[in-house]
Amino acid sequence: MLAFLLIGAAILWTGGEFRVTGWEASSEPPSGWSNVLSVYAGAPGSDNPPLIGSYRVDGGSLVFRPRFPLSPGTHLRAVFQPPSGERVESTFDVPAAAPMTPSTRVAQVYPSSTTLPANTLKLYIYFDAPMTKGESWKHIHLLRDGQPVEYPFLELDQELWDRDQRRFTVLFDPGRIKRGLASLAEAGPAMEAGHTYTLVVDRDWLDGRGVPLAAEYRKTFRAAPDDRVPPNPKNWRVTAPRAGTSDPLVIRFPEALDYALLQHEIEVTGVPGKVAVTREETEWRFTPDAPWKAGSFPIVIHTTLEDAAGNHINRPFDVDTFDPITRKVVAETVTLPLRIRP
Repeated sequence: MLAFLLIGAAILWTGGEFRVTGWEASSEPPSGWSNVLSVYAGAPGSDNPPLIGSYRVDGGSLVFRPRFPLSPGTHLRAVFQPPSGERVESTFDVPAAAPMTPSTRVAQVYPSSTTLPANTLKLYIYFDAPMTKGESWKHIHLLRDGQPVEYPFLELDQELWDRDQRRFTVLFDPGRIKRGLASLAEAGPAMEAGHTYTLVVDRDWLDGRGVPLAAEYRKTFRAAPDDRVPPNPKNWRVTAPRAGTSDPLVIRFPEALDYALLQHEIEVTGVPGKVAVTREETEWRFTPDAPWKAGSFPIVIHTTLEDAAGNHINRPFDVDTFDPITRKVVAETVTLPLRIRP
């Protein structure tokens, strides 16, 4: 047996729920609560189906909670039609989302030095939050002595992002770096020694939330002569820690090496630990997870490790087209001795 009491019904929307007040029911009617209270989303006059959700009776009031969150800015129409009595209809609008405050910034650009070889191969732009993909090339510019450089970068359709979309890799056009190529002869090098350059990252580049950056970013640097000499581990200086300590193993290079590759292209055999790159990418520091033990632990260096100009270990990025090309990579790794003494 159904029992309904209609006092003067009204529909309230609060806490994400729709509540009918001024009307009580002791049990659900045979046709279901959905025929008593329905909520529609969309513009007035639309024929959208009612929202799905759950019903309950709470303190004598019929309550409907939508299954899915309501989108900001949505127009809602709630219709209450008791088995006997007058129809009640109310409309609501979900408040529009408040504009999000720009907060994402360029955290760092590598190489971090203010002097780079004119044949620098790549730049890494690190952001402090995830970014959006697509249209990145609209927001990156290179100035030479304050004037735009035309097409200095290799604008790949497949943008080079890390997994978290916080590191963007910018490649200079190799055709304007390698000697003997037509693009170098026609357009000239992207950078020339003796000039001042500025990398500009536009403020209107959108982050992962679709919000512009908090500020424009500029990195100004001086171009030095081309670097066409491969890194040679024999010229590195290794400072070994003592056994029983957790002091870092320190390797210093005579030139800056690739920041991202330094995170994983040098390993200490059999020793887990953490890597830090300092002193404008001229110093590699390895701190073990546990204190050092006495013994020999070879340092393994992958020959894919590069300097700022893209020269690999023992292999130059560029070989003069008039020189015979006899160099090739013989081994994938080279090693340096490391002896941890008591």
